[in-house]
Amino acid sequence: MNAAVAAAAAIAGVCTGVIAMLAFRWSERDQKRPTRTSLHTDPVLPPGVDTVLSVLRSSAVVLDEADSVVKASSAAYALGLVRGGKLAVEPMLQMARDTRRDGEIRQVELDLPRRGTGRGDALAVSARVAPLGSRLVLLLVEDLTEARRIEAVRRDFVANVSHELKTPVGALSLLSEAVMDAADDPEAVERFAGRMQNEATRLTNLVQELIDLSRVQNDDPLEDAEPVRVDELVGEAIDRCRHQAGTKQITMAAGGTAELHVWGNRGQLAAALGNLVENAVNYSPARTRVGIAARRVTVPGGDLIEVAVTDQGIGISDKDKERIFERFYRVDPARSRATGGTGLGLAIVKHVAASHGGEVTVWSSEGQGSTFTLRLPEAAATRDRGAGNGLTADGAHQGARPDDTTAYEPIPAAPEVLP
Repeated sequence: MNAAVAAAAAIAGVCTGVIAMLAFRWSERDQKRPTRTSLHTDPVLPPGVDTVLSVLRSSAVVLDEADSVVKASSAAYALGLVRGGKLAVEPMLQMARDTRRDGEIRQVELDLPRRGTGRGDALAVSARVAPLGSRLVLLLVEDLTEARRIEAVRRDFVANVSHELKTPVGALSLLSEAVMDAADDPEAVERFAGRMQNEATRLTNLVQELIDLSRVQNDDPLEDAEPVRVDELVGEAIDRCRHQAGTKQITMAAGGTAELHVWGNRGQLAAALGNLVENAVNYSPARTRVGIAARRVTVPGGDLIEVAVTDQGIGISDKDKERIFERFYRVDPARSRATGGTGLGLAIVKHVAASHGGEVTVWSSEGQGSTFTLRLPEAAATRDRGAGNGLTADGAHQGARPDDTTAYEPIPAAPEVLP
């Protein structure tokens, strides 16, 4: 990110230099041939400067000797730098006056309030001021807000990864010492070894989820994309959570998944849906129900497949709903640690959905449970070929009920395992 900011600043500097060179030549010519008209008319831009300003990504403002705006880009108006024909940011205006007085190029980074948006965060910008001939001053402003946000996310991510890796590694170190000290006590060795296995599993899961997140975050095209049956994905997700659900006597039920197909990477889709179902089971009270329902919805541009995972858990507050798809964010950190959660599951779901041209949304009410809905483009080619494979025009098996569902009865509780 720092390299990107540095590159943007370098490009802005080069553009400033080019504009200044054009302005210098224009100024020399104007001074050699002074006329009454040239001295008393409103300032005009040097030849070529207007063209250069029009292609800059930075916000550009040109001021005359009276601090009036001679030229401003649309981006400058969008950022609120110019209002009523005047530069509205006092620090930048002072920089322009100082540069007009001594001819020196100045640059500074500022945090500007967002006007009229109701948002409390500031707008981070880099402002560069340079003389433009003998009468004008050029101001170039680069919006650094997104770059700052990305840098903050990167720092938080590195800090969170370091913390999450440190926890199981530290536990393994302490448990190994305990095993050595208890070498003459077979029961203690067995107990500590079991805990070491738990921490090792937690560490393995964390590393694997970091790898999965890294893979789905890139912008590369989907690899091994194919039509994937929704009912198979749902079946894999349920099998993945069968033990946890059985321990808590949670009923899992699926419906509407027959003969629906999505197009994508099977492994990534299975991981995403598995994360949603696993979260529903882990955050649901004992003897409740987790439902997985799918349907086809028609939208402009093509049909989508919706897969909704609903639980009867404690629900999510409005404040937390805004952040639950962030990496390492946990609604209840203590409970997440107890269930072995890494805080990466929903981030992976979000990136998998985006890379497949879909999205994931959440509905939740505290005390009433949550519903996570994964929307993905339908594998239309597979649906069109259905007529030759015993399928009807609407994609259902001939003779099958449209509302055909598969119910998973409560799984017997697993025997309690003592530590």
